[in-house]
Amino acid sequence: MPKASELKRGMVVEMVNEPYIVRDIEIRNPSSRGAATLYKVRFNHLKNKQKRDESFKGEDFLKEADCERKLIQFSYQDGETYVFMDNETFEQYVIDGGDIKDELGFISEGLDNLVAVLLEQQLIAIELPASVNLEIIETSPAIKGATAAARTKPATLSTGLEVQVPEYIENGEKIKINTATAKFMSRA
Repeated sequence: MPKASELKRGMVVEMVNEPYIVRDIEIRNPSSRGAATLYKVRFNHLKNKQKRDESFKGEDFLKEADCERKLIQFSYQDGETYVFMDNETFEQYVIDGGDIKDELGFISEGLDNLVAVLLEQQLIAIELPASVNLEIIETSPAIKGATAAARTKPATLSTGLEVQVPEYIENGEKIKINTATAKFMSRA
């Protein structure tokens, strides 16, 4: 049973005997002494997609939903649906793009080490690896001698995601992106 302070985006918990997925977490630190840190969490119901906002103290316990987790790999996109394949059984799972819209900017062809969250053998969510390698398709030209400066510039990646990168990075380079913060980590 995870505490509210251990919640992460994509986790599936049970509330009022119904499965909900964590979509967004906002942490609020009160200024008064002795007050507990509050976690404002936005959930989506897994079956009817209804939104639910709740606030928890860091020590509150939540019940994790009984979901199966499997290692999968991204196979291909078919219109608005995305197809993933189980790494062991080669079984395919399909999910609507709207259900994973927050993760789409990190998913590229052949991406593996993804975790499928299955409820009654249906793919309901995916968990991304800690970092992914993506190629820059558009950014302004590199500036000579920019390695000493900590300035950044916008770059568009092969998935359409836009991130800030150091000025010395050029078009066509592969970079490592943190999936939790969507920030540049290093060259790949």
